[in-house]
Amino acid sequence: MRKRRILNFPVILQPDETGGFVAICPLLSGCFSQGETVEEALANIREAIELCLEEMAMRGEETPDPSKVLVGSVSVVQ
Repeated sequence: MRKRRILNFPVILQPDETGGFVAICPLLSGCFSQGETVEEALANIREAIELCLEEMAMRGEETPDPSKVLVGSVSVVQ
């Protein structure tokens, strides 16, 4: 039996122009979702990530290691 592991993928949440939130997983190209609340958007992006990973596995692609991603911010003056 394959050992299961917990992977913590970074996601970006942005308010949607029409209401609710858009959730994007930058580590997985094309992986995004949305929800009316932050909680719903997070639940939906979790499902989208799982589906993307399943699809990658079916194509024989390796799962990206989210622990190698650095998340930061940059300050700018306007």
